[in-house]
Amino acid sequence: MSLEAQLHENPAAIHWQLGAIFVSLELSRSKWLITSLSPGGGEKMPKHMIVASDLAGLFSLLQGLRGKARERTGMDYPVIAIQEAGLDGFWIHRSLEAAGVESHVVAPASIAVSRHRRRVKTDRIDGEALLRALMAYKRGEPRVCAMVRAPTPRDEDRRRLIRERKTLVTERTLHVNRIKGLLFSQGIGDYEPRHRDRHTSLATLTTGDGRPLPPHLRALIERELERLELVMEQIRKIEVERDAMIEEEKADAPTPPPVMLRTLKGIGPEFAAVLWSEGLFRQFDNRRQVAAYAGLAPTPWQSGMINHDQGVSKAGNPRLRTTMIQIAWLWLRHQSDSSLSRWFQQRVTLNGGRQKQRAIVALARKLLVALLKFVTAGVVIEGAVMSKP
Repeated sequence: MSLEAQLHENPAAIHWQLGAIFVSLELSRSKWLITSLSPGGGEKMPKHMIVASDLAGLFSLLQGLRGKARERTGMDYPVIAIQEAGLDGFWIHRSLEAAGVESHVVAPASIAVSRHRRRVKTDRIDGEALLRALMAYKRGEPRVCAMVRAPTPRDEDRRRLIRERKTLVTERTLHVNRIKGLLFSQGIGDYEPRHRDRHTSLATLTTGDGRPLPPHLRALIERELERLELVMEQIRKIEVERDAMIEEEKADAPTPPPVMLRTLKGIGPEFAAVLWSEGLFRQFDNRRQVAAYAGLAPTPWQSGMINHDQGVSKAGNPRLRTTMIQIAWLWLRHQSDSSLSRWFQQRVTLNGGRQKQRAIVALARKLLVALLKFVTAGVVIEGAVMSKP
């Protein structure tokens, strides 16, 4: 059979010279599926199954792959591994790098897949797709996939404090709304569970028809208040730890980024800590990378005569994106004379006062880039009002 006939019969055949052993890790809670492609092994992609979290078994398997490649070719090849970013975090990636393995973590949504309504999906197919994406990435093909920059253990641990506070604030709101809803069903709408006199005020409440609170309802609200107080106390502790963490950063720099951000009027300690821990601690090459990381980059749709904007991608860090939208609204209130606020007002005026939501997203994108320049190069936003941190 001729070479052309072979290629036609098997169009997915691999016909390039490998310079490394490529390995993909398809991870789950119970097992790891390892797919490999080695020099001298032809077109086959062997599959190996090991128990989840068995690092010793993984390293033993990688050594075996290197040994087999050495027997076939008489040369030693490095190992290049890839895995998807997900529930396992970055500990496997760090372990591989510590063992001298070149490791990559890819964003799963960036890998091209079949657009059939019911596409075939198995761990074996996903493992091979990861290998193909890795090899294309190492060949230098642009935009074949998006690799994730793994944070350092210090940066990863630092942002847990900010995220925990966000979770607790959401839980606090749930308890407050629960208490207010129970009392509103009895005709009481002026009780504030977060006030310091919440217990004494509860004892004096009467229903809308003049009755004292039923005993079981009052006991239920008391228990809700106890849970609310526990959450509020945990929030206070986290805020103390947050401030202490910022003080520790002063040992590395006299004015760390959170302190610099707090010098801008309208940005408080919580917003400064979120901006720092969720995005501004990273290194970006240009403003497009900053906007894309926050999910604030525009998403055009162009095909033939069709050309319109789909809005922001929302593919980045959702916490950073939400925070930037909130800061943008506050920026208009506290920094109304800044160049960015004037740009926003001019754009809204040109639109006849409409499309404020689109304009605020654009302002958030511009403001994020300006804040990054401020904390990295000290470039103050034109017209911004400064205050003491």
